[in-house]
Amino acid sequence: MGEQPIFSARAHVFQIDPATKRNWLPASKHAVTVSFFYDASRSVYRIISVGGTKAIINSTITPNMTFTKTSQKFGQWADSRANTVYGLGFSTEQQLQQFAEQFKEVKEAARLAREKSQERFELANPALNIAAPQLSQELSEERHSPPLLTVNGPGEEKLFRSKSAEVELTAEKERVKKMLSEGSMCEINLEAELFTLQDSNAKLVAALQEANSSVEQWKKQLAEYQEETDRLRDQVAELEAQLGHPAAGQPGKEELSRSLEELEALLSAKDQEIHSLQSKKTDVGELEKEREEAMQRLQDVERRNTELEDRVQSAEKTLASNREEQEQAEVEVRRIIEVLDVKICDLNSLRENLAKLVDK
Repeated sequence: MGEQPIFSARAHVFQIDPATKRNWLPASKHAVTVSFFYDASRSVYRIISVGGTKAIINSTITPNMTFTKTSQKFGQWADSRANTVYGLGFSTEQQLQQFAEQFKEVKEAARLAREKSQERFELANPALNIAAPQLSQELSEERHSPPLLTVNGPGEEKLFRSKSAEVELTAEKERVKKMLSEGSMCEINLEAELFTLQDSNAKLVAALQEANSSVEQWKKQLAEYQEETDRLRDQVAELEAQLGHPAAGQPGKEELSRSLEELEALLSAKDQEIHSLQSKKTDVGELEKEREEAMQRLQDVERRNTELEDRVQSAEKTLASNREEQEQAEVEVRRIIEVLDVKICDLNSLRENLAKLVDK
């Protein structure tokens, strides 16, 4: 069974400067998720935070650890195994308080888990439990009783028993040390394996996020395609309703198939007509030549028509000028007629006067 998350919070992660042991170095460019994890297979509690593709916090909680709030929004704890001090900067004081309370609860749980682990170890090694009281008893007897110097008698038997107990205890201690050393080596190997698994997990998380984004895009495209399909189906249904065909059913399909066959026959006839027209390319060339000649004649006619229009316009201008001259001549004739009328009147009056003179 793998590690399970217990509590998570967002914070800016810092580590103490290994050179000065005073200044803080930022371990993340922005706020990241910091989580408490519990490994049920090993009864171990951890604080883990992943930034990008690497773990910036991997701290195993022990009972002697202490989380200290150095300000209203900042807290820190020391990790002797990692040989560093971690610092967390929160956005609110409430988040810092929740993290501190969770750290305290997990620390107590780690203490209880260690005690249970020690109890299970003692139950699994009864010889050590038996040898330890014997050692304490022998030591107390040696402190409170005089040295055994007799060679025969009960004292010799007692000395023999104490030496055998010490030899047995020493052998048991060596065996326990060997087991502890093997356990520490296993723990180191498990630590290395855990770091490798965490790096792989970070890469898988990044790949999963990328895959999720791709899936979202695919889902969006699929929804658009489905909408387009529904729209086309609605259009087909409307067209079928307008044409009087049923939207579903065998008769409608047969009628559509028949219409399709008719269209294919018409298309075949058109193809044959195209082939026949292609076989008459020479006729088409002659027609094209005749068309060009007709176009040339048409251009000649248009040019002649233009010349005639120019001549008509010139004649119209001449006629207009002749009309003006005629009108001027008519005006001059009228003026002359009027002058003649005046002269005639004067002549008539002279005649009358002359006649009067003659009568006298």
